[in-house]
Amino acid sequence: MPIMSIIHKEFAQIRRDRRMVFILFAAPVLQLILFGYAVNLDVRDIPAAVCDLDRSPEGREILAAFTNSGYFTVTARVGRLEEIDRLIDNGRAALAIVFPRGFGDDLRAGRQAAVQIVVDGTESRSALIGLNYAAMIIGRQSQKLLLETIVRRLPAGAFEPGLVDPAIRVWYNPELRSRTFMVPGVLALILLMMTMMLTSMAVVREKEMGTLEQLIVTPIRPWQLILGKLLPFVLVGLADVTLILGIATFWFRVPLRGSVLLLYGLSLIFMLSTLGLGLLISTVSQNQQQAMMTSAFTMMPMILLSGFAFPIENMPGVIQAVTYAIPLRYYIVVIRGIFLKGVGMAALWDEALAMLGLGAALLALSVVRFRKKIE
Repeated sequence: MPIMSIIHKEFAQIRRDRRMVFILFAAPVLQLILFGYAVNLDVRDIPAAVCDLDRSPEGREILAAFTNSGYFTVTARVGRLEEIDRLIDNGRAALAIVFPRGFGDDLRAGRQAAVQIVVDGTESRSALIGLNYAAMIIGRQSQKLLLETIVRRLPAGAFEPGLVDPAIRVWYNPELRSRTFMVPGVLALILLMMTMMLTSMAVVREKEMGTLEQLIVTPIRPWQLILGKLLPFVLVGLADVTLILGIATFWFRVPLRGSVLLLYGLSLIFMLSTLGLGLLISTVSQNQQQAMMTSAFTMMPMILLSGFAFPIENMPGVIQAVTYAIPLRYYIVVIRGIFLKGVGMAALWDEALAMLGLGAALLALSVVRFRKKIE
């Protein structure tokens, strides 16, 4: 069959090019390991400076609560407020805790006592998380001190007041590890990059080498040529999915609670979009450098607007509307749902339908443009 001849030719080219073999199979593994360790949203061991102008037991108790929480690490202790600016400016501290003079006396007298928290806002996300941690710790200590004060003032034999102890249960990611949340998303990014970029470059390479014209004059029909060019990258994409699944589950210990067959099936639907985009890019590119630059320019907004790292709900309304045209948005939901929640097709049918519609439209558009180029 002509299609099998094209597929055999594509795999022969891949086998002869050792750099291509590395890019297709070794690069995704290295990328997942690198991103799996580097892309970490957990905020722990925040470097903190302490300016204790009071030196009271109450201040030391609150400071111990900070250090024992695991969220903060005291990197410097200063005796003057002016030294805090220097520590934050040179990056030695991201947060400063200031106990003013009279802090302990105010607490013992039953008056309101203030603790100053100074946060470096250059990294707004880390600053907000650190501020929330600090407020939580101080709030707990305030409740503890208030309860102790009330108990001391109660008459003998009176009932002591109780506290509400919340029983918090986190579903799907009990340890709240960002790696468990990020690694499935990295799988989606790698599949996007590999199939889209390599498809566009493989077709453009035929133009540069002059072999595309040789294929055109053969008895092969346009649809057979297109199918023969795309099918090898479908198989490569499935092989990459298999490699990445193995690393995610056995190396990073990310639980795969859903159906593997469903994941493969929906990955194939997602690849309709990536292959279509790659073929479309090849029709507007004259060489491999243009194809690579166009692919990178296309992938960047897709990644940023897909919900991979930034919640779509926090984006402006106009941008949220744009994200509905991005196939990666739906695949991120699919892969995290199958990995972490173990959901099935009953919960993912709308994402699958959206990916199928977008993939079919992109593939049809790219095929029409590609056929016009070769006819």
